[in-house]
Amino acid sequence: MPLLALLLGACTVPTLPAPQVAMQVAPAWQAPLPHQGNVGSLAQWWQRHGDPLLVELIVAAQAVNPSVSQALARIESSRASLSTANAALLPNLSLQASASRGISQPAVPLASTLQAGLQAAWELDLVGANRALSQAAQAQYEGSQAQWHDARVSVAAEVANLYYSYATCIRLLAVTRRDAESRQTTARLSEISVKAGLLAPAVAAMARASAADGRNRVTSQAALCELDTKALVALTALAEPSLKEKMAAAQVQQAQTAIFSIATVPAQTIAQRPDIFTAERDVVLASAQVGSAQAQRWPRLSLNGSIGALRLSSGGVNTDLSTWSFGPLALSLPLFDGGQRVANVQAAQASYETAVLTYRAKVRQAVREVEEALVNLHSLAARNDDVALVAQGYTESLAATQQRYAQGLASLMELEEARRSALAADSQVLLLALERQRAWVALYRAAGGGFESTAAAAKL
Repeated sequence: MPLLALLLGACTVPTLPAPQVAMQVAPAWQAPLPHQGNVGSLAQWWQRHGDPLLVELIVAAQAVNPSVSQALARIESSRASLSTANAALLPNLSLQASASRGISQPAVPLASTLQAGLQAAWELDLVGANRALSQAAQAQYEGSQAQWHDARVSVAAEVANLYYSYATCIRLLAVTRRDAESRQTTARLSEISVKAGLLAPAVAAMARASAADGRNRVTSQAALCELDTKALVALTALAEPSLKEKMAAAQVQQAQTAIFSIATVPAQTIAQRPDIFTAERDVVLASAQVGSAQAQRWPRLSLNGSIGALRLSSGGVNTDLSTWSFGPLALSLPLFDGGQRVANVQAAQASYETAVLTYRAKVRQAVREVEEALVNLHSLAARNDDVALVAQGYTESLAATQQRYAQGLASLMELEEARRSALAADSQVLLLALERQRAWVALYRAAGGGFESTAAAAKL
């Protein structure tokens, strides 16, 4: 026992590397914010967007997406691992019971035997080996929750982008159809003028070519809309006829001034990203693994005990043969392993340093993504008025040119040039609105989709 006391006194809890790393970010965003607000308003922004079809599509896609399902499976697996790790900190108890009746030997009276036993085993966590495993399992469990949220955010963003793309595609299709009808009208009038001898045949040929080009644009644009529909069907698993019917009846809103708000402090926003939270948990996990590897170099102490109750009845005589034991108190002391345990500590330390570098790199990348999204939003907002003026100007110019052409004061070349400019300007207005919607979606993803670890845990 004196030797045991000496060994235990020499044991000290290993020093773990820091499980938390400071987030090194600027105190404020460098790009201009489109609003002021807090992170809480970011979560599930589409449900407050006033578009029930978008909500329906996102919910449907999240329900059938394999990445979300796999993330849920990882949560269940990590929850089981956490329970196993926590169980190692507590005593292990088991109970056995049996009963028998018979003659075990000749000339021995009939006997009844009742037996029950309680076995106990407990490894005393001297240097925190089991606690380190529990901390690692906890970090892994929390990280799996963040990955589940990240998967759901990715699906929501993908559906929203496709939804806005399809809505814009339909509007562009309407613009190209109006343009094609205008070209067809010009071609028909040109044919009449050629037959009347008022125009050269070459002019009519050019008008026919322009009409064909308009029809070609309509066909191409309609195909793009069909592709967006196929993609939405694949994401949501909804029937295509039903989806088309719903999309035809939907009133898809254009990009608003502010769809949601984010925190003005970068550290607060970045901390709400699930990938950053997962990277933080990876650092905690790596730190705990260093502690576990270090603990393997120190003595391990275990304690066992048992209580047994045995009652024997034979020939009218009852005999109590109960037993109990305390121990053994066993000590395991590693002496020589050829440097294996030291190598394990060094490997764990290297993994920890990698986790820290990865975390810092992800923080820098997260800041970049938010800054880029903010720059895009600011740029698109600044371009909005100019693009609208361009479209208005070219529309008025086309109307004037068509009137002059009808009066014979403008050539077909002038009309076609005015038509091309007006079509490009109208398309630019719609594409700018789509870019702005996509920029909001990009900001939604870059800001973490409103992830909160406590809220994520409450949903599971």
